[in-house]
Amino acid sequence: MSLIVMKFGGSSVGDAERMKRVAKRIVERKQAGHSCVVVVSAMGDTTDDLIDLSKQIYDGAPPAREMDMLLTTGEQVSVALLSMAIHNLGEQAVSYTGWQSGIYTEAVHGKARISDIQPQRVLNAIEQGNVVIVAGFQGMTEAGEITTLGRGGSDTTAVALAAAIKADLCEIYTDVDGIYSTDPRIVKVARKLNEISYDEMLELANLGAAVLHPRAVEYAKNYNVTLVVRSSFTYNEGTNVKEEAVMEQGIVVRGIAYDKNVARISILGVPEKPGQLAKVFISLAEVQIDVDIIVQSGVINGSADFSFTTTLADRERALAVIEQIREEIGYREVTSEVNLVKVSIVGAGMVSTPGVAATMFKVISDLGISISLVSTSEIKMSCVIDNSNSNLTEVISALHTAYGLDTTEQAFVGGPEDRR
Repeated sequence: MSLIVMKFGGSSVGDAERMKRVAKRIVERKQAGHSCVVVVSAMGDTTDDLIDLSKQIYDGAPPAREMDMLLTTGEQVSVALLSMAIHNLGEQAVSYTGWQSGIYTEAVHGKARISDIQPQRVLNAIEQGNVVIVAGFQGMTEAGEITTLGRGGSDTTAVALAAAIKADLCEIYTDVDGIYSTDPRIVKVARKLNEISYDEMLELANLGAAVLHPRAVEYAKNYNVTLVVRSSFTYNEGTNVKEEAVMEQGIVVRGIAYDKNVARISILGVPEKPGQLAKVFISLAEVQIDVDIIVQSGVINGSADFSFTTTLADRERALAVIEQIREEIGYREVTSEVNLVKVSIVGAGMVSTPGVAATMFKVISDLGISISLVSTSEIKMSCVIDNSNSNLTEVISALHTAYGLDTTEQAFVGGPEDRR
């Protein structure tokens, strides 16, 4: 008998029939002798519908606290209905919100981080023979305020809860039957991976691969959670995410990711004085703006230019912050670009294999596309390119072929999946 955490996304519970199918799958596990804790997202497009409704009520950005109050109702509907569906199949079940489950977060609305989990209520319910259904994506501050964890929050809830209750296994059910070498929606001959290391998966998740959220992978790595990604539409074997993964012979690049949620901001004519970069990025960090690739030019006539990337959603806020510190920094001007895409390759064997970077540069240049920014680490390389005139599918497919990742099998995609 093992303790399993099972996470199902929005499309898996998108309507009554899908809810019943998920309930049947959970009951099968329960009747096989396992104890089950289930984390679910809001049904289908519920969250988007709630956001649209808020826009009809409030001009501009609504108060963050009230948005958290609104959005957490979606998961509350899901957990109650799924619990009913399990009861209808003859098994005991109990549904909890995030705060009823003992999930505490920092005092940030919209994208809070989990600070602590006190799971005694969950453990007591398991002891009483219940399937425990927990609302993903949400928690509560020490002061009793309801918070949300941002996109990917249900993945994070599931893995963090698995760590807190010392589960034997955490399964993330999604619309594909595992982790692929790239997005199988655009490359039908993508290679399904039997296993992948935490580090490789973390890089892919950070670089745009939507199958797992980075915070969930961080929790799994930090607490050594046994993690499996599998399909909610089939019973196929999934992909194991683990500390070290066996490398296939001749396969150096394990995955290719892309991210269209990219904006580039350039600060031009910055006087060359110590601490200038620190002032800029401390100011951005104070308002919770994440920065990715940073590039600085050489100093000419006592001043330098530097660029960085951030998300499209944070672009306007970042520009406003930089404008506020204009006099303090003394720069000449600021520019920004959109219609960009970051294309990345990931593989633990890249650092010791010559020619990996050259292949990427050649493939992109042969397609007539210019590279504006490059970032590297031991296991990844990213290139930011113009997405307005490039065919992203062609770029990804060409890289996939160049690194020997194509297979003869067709990738399985079961349906759209909400990544909360």
